[in-house]
Amino acid sequence: MNIVMPDFAPAIPEMFVLAMACFILIADLYVSDENRFITYLLSLATLVGASLLTINLHTGESVLTFNGTFISDTMADVLKIFIYLVTGVVFIYARGYLQDRNLFKGEFYVLGLFGVLGMMVMVSAHNFLSIYLGLELLSLCLYALVAMHRDSQDASEAAMKYFVLGALASGILLYGMSLLYGVTGTLDIAEFRSNINQIGDPNHVVLVLGLVMVIVGMAFKLGAVPFHMWIPDIYHGAPTAVTLFIGSAPKIAAFAMVMRLLVDGLGGIHAQWQDILIIMSVLSMGIGNIIAIAQTNIKRMLAYSTISHVGFILLGILAGSRAGYSASMFYTIVYAIMSMGGFGMVLLMSRVGFEADKLDDFRGLNERSPWFAFMMLILMFSMAGVPPTVGFYAKLSVLQAVVGADLTWLAVVAIIFSIIGAFYYLRIIKLMYFDKPEDTTPITSNPEMRILLSVNGLGVLALGIFPSSLLALCMAAIPNI
Repeated sequence: MNIVMPDFAPAIPEMFVLAMACFILIADLYVSDENRFITYLLSLATLVGASLLTINLHTGESVLTFNGTFISDTMADVLKIFIYLVTGVVFIYARGYLQDRNLFKGEFYVLGLFGVLGMMVMVSAHNFLSIYLGLELLSLCLYALVAMHRDSQDASEAAMKYFVLGALASGILLYGMSLLYGVTGTLDIAEFRSNINQIGDPNHVVLVLGLVMVIVGMAFKLGAVPFHMWIPDIYHGAPTAVTLFIGSAPKIAAFAMVMRLLVDGLGGIHAQWQDILIIMSVLSMGIGNIIAIAQTNIKRMLAYSTISHVGFILLGILAGSRAGYSASMFYTIVYAIMSMGGFGMVLLMSRVGFEADKLDDFRGLNERSPWFAFMMLILMFSMAGVPPTVGFYAKLSVLQAVVGADLTWLAVVAIIFSIIGAFYYLRIIKLMYFDKPEDTTPITSNPEMRILLSVNGLGVLALGIFPSSLLALCMAAIPNI
């Protein structure tokens, strides 16, 4: 029997991250608390190395390996680069916060790197099982990160809720995949799509049931209504540094999972899942924006904001066109950058013994720090979709795709909910600029965070003024349909 060795080259970045994560895990055992900075620098070096490997190995062509379970293509490479970038910024933002609370330990960075590995596997998965394995690797890391602050009752409660609901959603997703396997006889995404076309009956009972269960599992991971119940509690209960991680990079991987499963695998029965996504999108935008108005905790407010943004991301997917998919990809990347900046501001305002997680904590920020009040203003304007920030172009590109799919009424609904959602973003700006500060304590943070947060805010503005490069990159990353 001839044994065919797979081509390992496309998976070199994954192998590098795995090797470095294992090395850092062992090395951290011999690093004292005073020298924990070494673990931090090694983690950042891992992300830089993975970025260089991904860029150097990029060929512009789709390459399948490991018996068709792993694909390296332009979309995977672009999404991986942004995952590295966002995770690296999260690590830098989180350092001061973790040090102030005696949480600056190797576990945060090791679990973060294993989570990145899970995201990379999800992004390059070309088989139902490899998608599921990547998802579970990411999920297990996130469960542990949420519970990292062992002395916090809120964190322990949030971790337990996340674990139970996440396990339930994973079980539903896996069962849905097993039903689809039973109908088509394959787990390979390309074969799956061709086998569905051969069935000839898109209303096959088992096929539709499997499709619904897969969508339920994906909707939970994305945080779409009505499977959003975990997001506010987990965002609120987890340490803010962990909330920052959960609310940014994993959204990019979740988008990739939707593309691999729905578009690449189930694209042949687009009409079957389009209506489901329309319902989830409208509910997500409506419930997310309306309930966010009632929040007094900024982490919970941003959690409901996340739900509303997921509704916009789904708009691009359900449009069913290359323009829609690229607009959704653009929106996901932009959202990750905006979310990173928003939670970064919460970290900046926090200090030893104080969590700046109330809206009132931002009162009079302009008097305490005019520069960072301006950065927060840019980020809130962008989330609200106000020009010339990049959030405006993200919403515009998705709406154009929806109109192009003859769903003008849906675009009108999205605009109405965006106007409603603008209220709670503008409320923060009002608190910063027109209210007197309740706390006049100077804002202290490490220099690299101040610099990076400034770059983050200005980057949102710059991408809004010059959005064409990122839009073109997203369009190039989506293959012709």
